[in-house]
Amino acid sequence: MIRRKHIRLIVDRLLHDHNIRSAPVPVARIAQLMGVEIRFEPAEDNLSGFLYRDKKRKKAVIGVNSNQHANRQNFTAAHELGHYLLHDFDTVHVDRDFKVWLRSEKSSQGTDLEEREANLFAAELLMPHHFLEADVNEMGTLDPADERALHELADRYGVSTQAMAFRLAYLGYLNQ
Repeated sequence: MIRRKHIRLIVDRLLHDHNIRSAPVPVARIAQLMGVEIRFEPAEDNLSGFLYRDKKRKKAVIGVNSNQHANRQNFTAAHELGHYLLHDFDTVHVDRDFKVWLRSEKSSQGTDLEEREANLFAAELLMPHHFLEADVNEMGTLDPADERALHELADRYGVSTQAMAFRLAYLGYLNQ
């Protein structure tokens, strides 16, 4: 079972501790302040990112494929930071072509719980519920057919319009 409340508590604490009160959330800065290095380097198309953890030296590096779209890089960095905070991988964890929102055969069997938790962490971190609540309240009603508003929000948060649409639906602001 995905630890939704636990993930939201971790994200809320990170935002509070780093005094982040508006979008976009500076994932690389948060990671750096936690002692986690993020490296943006070109990689194979199907490699989104990785987490390398050296427990003996208490060092961690997140690698992000710089060939991918900036929004994807942002999500990958947050996703790998989620792995760092939520999962105790021994040394290297590689994410090849992970799907951000779509359920796969593997996810329907519940065998990729860690990936689903890292995706939720990334969504919570990049699009915090209370930030979106304030933005949606300021906008008034949010019409699912208003692509301009969706693009505006996605640009403000540094995510794709698809990720924003799914997040808004997840939070109950859009009926899809």
